Amino acid sequence: MKTKSKSARTEKKPSTREAAPVLNGAEILVACLERAGVEVIFAYPGGASMPIHQALTKSKKMRVVLPRHEQGGIFAAEGYARATGKAGVCITTSGPGATNLVTGIADAWMDSTPLVAITGQVPQNMIGRGAFQETDIFGITLPMVKHSYLVWDIEEIPRIVKEAFYIAESGRPGPVLIDIPKNIQNQTTRLVFPKSVSLRGYNPVQRTDDKPLREMLALIANAKKPVIYSGGGVITAGATAELLEFAERTQIPVTTTLMGLGAFPPSHPLSLSWLGMHGAVYANNATNEADLLLAIGSRFDDRVTGKVEKFCEHGVIVHMDIDNSEINKNKHVRLPILTDLKYALGRLNRMLEQEGTRRVAKNQTRFPEWYAQIAQWKARYPFGYKNTSDVIQPQYVIELLNEMTKGDAIITTGVGQHQMWAAQYYQFNKPRTLITSGGFGTMGFGYPAALGAKIAFPHKQVVDIDGDGSFLMNVQELATAHIEGIAAKAIILNNQHLGMVVQWEDRFHAGNRGHTFLGDPKDLKRIYPDYKQICKGFGVTCESIRHKKDLPAAIQRMLDSKETYVLDVQVPYTEHVLPMIPSGASYKGVIIE
Repeated sequence: MKTKSKSARTEKKPSTREAAPVLNGAEILVACLERAGVEVIFAYPGGASMPIHQALTKSKKMRVVLPRHEQGGIFAAEGYARATGKAGVCITTSGPGATNLVTGIADAWMDSTPLVAITGQVPQNMIGRGAFQETDIFGITLPMVKHSYLVWDIEEIPRIVKEAFYIAESGRPGPVLIDIPKNIQNQTTRLVFPKSVSLRGYNPVQRTDDKPLREMLALIANAKKPVIYSGGGVITAGATAELLEFAERTQIPVTTTLMGLGAFPPSHPLSLSWLGMHGAVYANNATNEADLLLAIGSRFDDRVTGKVEKFCEHGVIVHMDIDNSEINKNKHVRLPILTDLKYALGRLNRMLEQEGTRRVAKNQTRFPEWYAQIAQWKARYPFGYKNTSDVIQPQYVIELLNEMTKGDAIITTGVGQHQMWAAQYYQFNKPRTLITSGGFGTMGFGYPAALGAKIAFPHKQVVDIDGDGSFLMNVQELATAHIEGIAAKAIILNNQHLGMVVQWEDRFHAGNRGHTFLGDPKDLKRIYPDYKQICKGFGVTCESIRHKKDLPAAIQRMLDSKETYVLDVQVPYTEHVLPMIPSGASYKGVIIE
């Protein structure tokens, strides 16, 4: 192509490659991350990733947060991803830095969290020789990523980064790993961005045709006791509005999984709350006694089904999901529908509208006998606990937090009893407001995830509801919160024990304690460790609450604070999460007292 210069001479226009700047591999990586729209990166430096960090210091578009442990960094990236729906990004060095990400990668895999994890690697000529801080992170993570890359050519970095974000965020989201040898980071070449992504064999866009949807509507027309079993896939697909409309048009009751909390308004007349091991009795009863079960974006995991062959044993099951590998994996179904959920639910709503089916927000009349039965179960088996005058019951703490935040906060949790109580007693009215480790059940997840969520939504109240065992696993991230000015709050339900394991010891091992006491055996009256002293060392405000009368004012001070804040609340270790369906049992084996 020819063009004229200011002197009117005709010159050859430089090619794209000739016009592109010469950068090293680390600088190219940073430019690609900026182009991908990355706002924040959680990155811990080391020898094999130093060039990347040097390049990051020059970026004016991205915030780099230094976690105090690589696991804290990847959990924070997950919290950001779960709150926003965009891929979280974390960076570490090789060897132990990389292996410290493995738990977070597995967690993201189980909970379908979009994540791009970038690791430095030893130079290419040292790979396989047992070099200092070398490990095959590519091989280690193969079973727990959507895709992974070991960069072998600097020219491939722009394509790989573009593909990584596309894979992580499309279809059923998940983690992607990019491992970059140090010599590649230091090599130089001209930066050329790819225009598009083309991945042979990967087609994340799944839209069903109308035939199975019409079959589904025919099953609904003949049902007498239908239930919608909604999972986290509905939230991931951005299909909560479509689910609400579908439920109101069909007048079918809705239960969600733990990961699906927030997908359906808990105050809605058709809400059955959530189901599973510690879910509502009425949700489990309705699901298992339904004659038609519509599973939408859920995966029939063991914490929901219990004894899987007995789960909805006599009902017809429809399974609608974006991931074909989940269909008929755990439970055989009558009608599988492979599809994007937002599209399919939207299409079903249009079909119902064309048939003249109106939306009914309340006073449902379509299945009167079924509604009456569910109402009896709700009246007989509500969530409940014994409230006392001075002992602080953990359920009361969460009820009070829900009341004082008006249900308008992002809640993260660790894993254990506090996680289940948060699900039972906080009212999640909107999607992406509960950020918890569901499938992998990872202790230590809660507070780092709160940091990521708070960075994503700095003007929203973000509170980690945690246990003393779980909080202590990543307590070092208080330093990150303080230094970075991240005003994420934490309420520690401190019972001095590994509460959920203690509950199982009480129920199934005659109360024999197998190393579940976290306090000081030499001084049983002392609350150990002293979180006020720990927080003081980090420069973080902490209150320790021992009396019920002091709790409301303390929660208000925490919520009013513009800084990082920890509330350490002493609760009894004798309290159990109820109801409880023992592992491997059917819903009929539920423990309610």
